[in-house]
Amino acid sequence: MNAYRVGLIVPTLNAGSQWNDWLEAVQRQSVQPHRKLVIDSSSSDNTRQLAVQFGFEVMTIDKMEFNHGGTRDLGIKHLIDCDILVFLTQDALLADEKSIENMLSSFDDPQVAIAYGRQLPHLDAGPIGAHARLFNYPTVSATKTAADIPVLGAKTSFCSNSFSAYRRDDYNAIGGFKRDLIFGEDAHIAGRLILDGKKAFYNAKATVYHSHDYSFREDARRYFDIGAWHARDPWMMEKFGGATGEGIRFIKSETAYLLKNAWYLLPSAGIRTFIKFGFYRLGRMEASLPLKLKRLISMNRRYWK
Repeated sequence: MNAYRVGLIVPTLNAGSQWNDWLEAVQRQSVQPHRKLVIDSSSSDNTRQLAVQFGFEVMTIDKMEFNHGGTRDLGIKHLIDCDILVFLTQDALLADEKSIENMLSSFDDPQVAIAYGRQLPHLDAGPIGAHARLFNYPTVSATKTAADIPVLGAKTSFCSNSFSAYRRDDYNAIGGFKRDLIFGEDAHIAGRLILDGKKAFYNAKATVYHSHDYSFREDARRYFDIGAWHARDPWMMEKFGGATGEGIRFIKSETAYLLKNAWYLLPSAGIRTFIKFGFYRLGRMEASLPLKLKRLISMNRRYWK
């Protein structure tokens, strides 16, 4: 681990009141990155100024230039002297002083090309948002390879750039992030690396606080985008299979969790399930929808420019 040069990259836009806490959490890490980079989409608050105070390099781009894959690729190219690139989002708060150190330990195995950490629900997270994190980020670490596809299906390529890390050589070998995706640049590249014979590692000891209490409207927009992604880039479903089985498992787990912890939210969870399914199917039909409607529905409206 000590032989690696480590770069930390975070895309930002008006990081808000939690930003100082986020920066302090990075400052407390037992292993400090050699370089730290903020790629800021022209924030109107003090995001860039605070980052500089905490020793970050700052790159500013126009808000309309942001792209989930392309912007992160810009960061990797900027930190050209770094071997391992760690990604965080501005709303993913490192949970303890060893979060980055633990993440870097993933690469002790030379076949690991990509790793991602465990996301814990924020302390004030609602039950529905908390369950989503507990379901998708279990307590036990796991290595995933192409041999796991028959058992794990789409879950094999599951990954999140809210807290992830990449080995530069492996990243470059497959051409980096795909730039024209509306969603899922992290799962997309994880899938490509796995099919290229590399390993993906889920590191349950590398932790951040990161969760969302989405509204019905936000769930609709998010799942429309997932459907549009699958419609426009179908190879992942062809190689890894669909998410139907995992979706059913999620519904059963959520129902059991809410019965135990917040039974009164069961009607809300049921409505959300129908919204997610309906707007996912609508996203799969995006080619037949007018551009104006897609812009209205989508969470990533800039994608449809």
